[in-house]
Amino acid sequence: MAQRVPAGDSGAKKTSQVRVAVRLRPYMDKEDDKTEGPCVRGLDAQNLEIINWRNATETTTQQGVFLANVKPILSHILRGQNASVFAYGPTGAGKTHTMLGTPEHPGVIPRAVREVFNQVRVRGEEEEEEGWDCNVAMSYLEIYNEKVLDLLSPGAQDLPIREDKDHNILIPGLTQTPIASFSDFDRVFIPASLNRTTASTKLNQRSSRSHAILLIKVVRTQRSPPHRQQTGKLYLVDLAGSEDNRRTGNQGIRLKESGAINLSLFTLSKVVDSLNTGTGSRVPYRDSKLTRLLQDSLGGSAHSVMITNIAPEYSYYFNTFSALNFAAKSKLVVNKPFVRETLTVPVPQEPSVLDRLIALEKLMMGCQEKDRLTMQESRKEIQVLKERQKEFESKDCLMNHQAGGGVSGESSASTQGTMFRNALPPLQRKPASGTIARPKKQQAVVLPRQVSQLQPLQQQQQQQQQVVAVKKTSVCTKKRLSEEPDGKENTSPLSWESHLDCSLVERSRQKILTVLNTGSFKELKGLQQIGDKKAKLILGWREIRGHFTKLEDLIQIEGISEKRFSTFMKANLLSSMGK
Repeated sequence: MAQRVPAGDSGAKKTSQVRVAVRLRPYMDKEDDKTEGPCVRGLDAQNLEIINWRNATETTTQQGVFLANVKPILSHILRGQNASVFAYGPTGAGKTHTMLGTPEHPGVIPRAVREVFNQVRVRGEEEEEEGWDCNVAMSYLEIYNEKVLDLLSPGAQDLPIREDKDHNILIPGLTQTPIASFSDFDRVFIPASLNRTTASTKLNQRSSRSHAILLIKVVRTQRSPPHRQQTGKLYLVDLAGSEDNRRTGNQGIRLKESGAINLSLFTLSKVVDSLNTGTGSRVPYRDSKLTRLLQDSLGGSAHSVMITNIAPEYSYYFNTFSALNFAAKSKLVVNKPFVRETLTVPVPQEPSVLDRLIALEKLMMGCQEKDRLTMQESRKEIQVLKERQKEFESKDCLMNHQAGGGVSGESSASTQGTMFRNALPPLQRKPASGTIARPKKQQAVVLPRQVSQLQPLQQQQQQQQQVVAVKKTSVCTKKRLSEEPDGKENTSPLSWESHLDCSLVERSRQKILTVLNTGSFKELKGLQQIGDKKAKLILGWREIRGHFTKLEDLIQIEGISEKRFSTFMKANLLSSMGK
């Protein structure tokens, strides 16, 4: 789980406001319809005014925009924090040029990626002794008509947007490509940029019809314990421009694209207004895919920079005015960045099903071995008791001989037999015939006390051996087996098969056996009387012991008794024959 580690050591503040930069596009050579010229003039590096100004004298380079606004926030990525840069403005104001640029004048995206690799290399040389590994990966996507499409995998469908337990926004199924240098990035990014949706309008020959988002993910991992892991993300966003369909002349699919773009930008404006009110009301992040992805950049935990692009032509007057108002409101948004650091704790792996079954089998074998040892001990104890009995018999004979004085051996033997004779009557077994005879009641039998010339100790032992045997009689009467059964519960479970065609029954049994041996989890659940638990048990059986040789092997599965197996066979045979 990501821990909110304070970044006081690095000098970062607890809060960070959205940085806003305004970039004025140069005046086009082609005049507008009213030939009224430009309407915006830059006074200095910090101020501009909207007037009817006809002479453009100030210029800003791509490198100047990058060094002044983007480079200062890139160092936070290697400390486990997030950063985002997005270009905003009307269509035809130069947003894509600011973000991508040209081969001669690269824009924010190539310069930022190159700077990230430079900082990774420098940081790696400084922390060589501490033992940190750094991995960089990239993802590239677009939001077209409120659909999230993967530009690295053009054939992918609309991807969902999710939020994990740490409140991080993620996209399951989005391609994540590892890159080790800027050349690897250039090799992957240029073909992916061609997959972005563009079209021609009256205001722009190559107008972006979607919002493009490039994600650079930097993961730093400590080799030695406690294996700290810091994850920083850089979002580089090229937004599609707001459009006035009366001026762009959009029709058909272009009109639909323009409606989706304007709706997402309107939702973005509502998010900024809600954040600035500070009333604690609901922020409508979920009303649009764009605001859902920029949730971390506006009011979240990222260091954000917004580059507002405007055009000087008088025809862009109202678009420029609204863009500058949005920039002024965005500048008041406060983010709360924190370090995303994870401590990797080794988790013991759970044993597999096969390992648990082997352990269970060993346990059962151990129980059997324990039972065998217990049986051997019992036999030894019985042998000791027999030897002690023989010793007592010999002593008793000797004492009788001394007490009788001249008694013959026959009387001594009879006395010995009387003393050690079992006075209990033999157990009576039930007759094995077809009918059960009602046993007769027996009265208690009391054996008379036998008097012998023994010492008091022998007399007490002899009295303890005389017992009273009472045999209990059964009070429940049972029906004769020859009687004809009336209830359905007494019928044979599979007697109904005799009324069906044998070949049809055999084919149905073979189908069921095939499903049990080769069917998937879903196909096993399609069988009658088979749910999730039994389907998993059947798959486990097949993994460990192989295929079922016959349907009756199903009884060996846990929870499937003979009665349940009979119900299973009846239901599935009838269902199979019904198909």
